[in-house]
Amino acid sequence: MNTKFDELLEFPTVLNFKVMGVACDELPDLIIAELQKHTPDDYNPKIKPSSKGTYHSVSISVTVTSKEHIETIYKTLTAIEQVRYVL
Repeated sequence: MNTKFDELLEFPTVLNFKVMGVACDELPDLIIAELQKHTPDDYNPKIKPSSKGTYHSVSISVTVTSKEHIETIYKTLTAIEQVRYVL
């Protein structure tokens, strides 16, 4: 990835990731399990269902330590089968 996070942010910093995926009970657990591999912490995700209930938006704050760390988290979260978008 060719990003400029290292020029725009001071590390470590807390970023809020918004993960949108298929509405299923295990989605937040899948997201947290992947985050624990790279950034162990006690996470408290906020979950909002879509108006039709087809999708869930999961917001989660993560302390990141570098540009590479952000990119790794992004790639890991997008690899989850139920996930459609990561912002």
